[in-house]
Amino acid sequence: MTPRLVMRNVKKSFGATRALCGVSLEVQAGEVLALIGENGAGKSTLMKVLSGAYLPDDGTIELDGRPFVPGDPLHARQGGIEMIYQELTLAPHLSIEENIVLGGEPSRWGWLDRRKRRALAMSALHELDQGDLPIDAPAGSRPIAEQQIVEIARALVRQPKVLILDEPTSSLTKRDAESLFRVIRRLRDRGVSVIYISHFLEECQALSDRFTVLRDGESVGSGVMAGADLREIIRMMVGREVKDIYPRMPHQLGEPVLSVRRLAGRNKPASVSFDLRAGEILGVAGLVGAGRTESLRAIFGLDETRDGSVKVFGTESAGLSPRRRLDQGVGLLSEDRKAEGLLLGRSLSDNLTLTRLGPVSRMGLVSDRLQATTTTAWMKRLDVRAQGAEQAIGELSGGNQQKVAIGRLLHHEARILLLDEPTRGIDVGSKAQIYRLIGELAVAGKSIVFVSSYLPELLGICDTVAVMCRGTLVDVRPVERWTEHEIMAAAIGQAPVPQS
Repeated sequence: MTPRLVMRNVKKSFGATRALCGVSLEVQAGEVLALIGENGAGKSTLMKVLSGAYLPDDGTIELDGRPFVPGDPLHARQGGIEMIYQELTLAPHLSIEENIVLGGEPSRWGWLDRRKRRALAMSALHELDQGDLPIDAPAGSRPIAEQQIVEIARALVRQPKVLILDEPTSSLTKRDAESLFRVIRRLRDRGVSVIYISHFLEECQALSDRFTVLRDGESVGSGVMAGADLREIIRMMVGREVKDIYPRMPHQLGEPVLSVRRLAGRNKPASVSFDLRAGEILGVAGLVGAGRTESLRAIFGLDETRDGSVKVFGTESAGLSPRRRLDQGVGLLSEDRKAEGLLLGRSLSDNLTLTRLGPVSRMGLVSDRLQATTTTAWMKRLDVRAQGAEQAIGELSGGNQQKVAIGRLLHHEARILLLDEPTRGIDVGSKAQIYRLIGELAVAGKSIVFVSSYLPELLGICDTVAVMCRGTLVDVRPVERWTEHEIMAAAIGQAPVPQS
């Protein structure tokens, strides 16, 4: 049987940097191929070649047995190749409906056929079990998870031959991810070839027929996923064994450093109360839309509050600005690093030192040398893979961008870290590094609020886990008193325990 897609010895360089050193893979019609590798391994570059964003320097591509090298993204789409990037590419001011059919609007006699446009959009959303999304709402006004669903719906409208999904569940809850998996399986059964990029190896194992592993721009292994040993796949990814993915570091919990009581925002949260102690890692679970992100934003001063109190180190300070929160030693890592967390066109040095320029300044002027020295030291500690401190951060992989965003909080010497989905889009090796770093921070007495949709990591590294449901924080327990089932039950409102 002729494979649907074959890529042989594909190479791509950017100046002196060799991103792809000769990568090969193939996908059959009606097959899901997991493309696995660390951040910077070349996965996204390879898929950008396939989707027409980059031209390869060397190598061949065949689609349905015929040579096919897309010259641009439109050429790739016309050939039946659709890619959904990890970073969203929506037009935020257009409606959900308009985004779903963007670039392929149906027309009749030269006029936009609005009725057919709506039918196409609704059909795609229903296929994703998301028919209740507010189709007329601006896409940018919706949560990140819903925006990602809109991206997937847009790809489905075009009926692709090859669908590339780059970290599609990084912003989805377990329930939404399972809905997406059902759609992928239906597409596979219809003969669509799916290339699935994910750092969640359990997802790859449950969903994929075969896998290909990249490391340092090269293909280092492939095989049938059924019965594959995940430890061996991890070893191929990182070139070594990764032990203790969820390291537990003994540390002492002190007195409360952050006390939140009945905090309520204009829309969300509805009511949040908790105490965060010195040296504590407090995980926050909940479905998308439960109010987790809004709670962190309200505490940090980004969103207006209508009720409640916030005490930082014993001082009542509700309603302060983000600048004042930073001065208090509170730092926020946004879940949306592209729109809020980073200045993508600026250097690593600028992004890492921006909130605390004093240590890299002399006589009131920023020193390029001190900036570079400081940034290089943090790059080494956090294992950031980049050409240097002056490289534009937008040129880095998502995982390396995230490490720099975390590094900024550490450079700022934040004592309370509000981390919103800190491992989103990060590979398993880098996740282990981030988990270990969080543990080291707790040992040093720093306090962490850790919002995550991935329950194993909450249970793996947190001291305490809180659950939110419909805007209210409904239960807080020591981690050993939770199971995944109990967390999900509380998150969907089956077993909420009101706070006192």
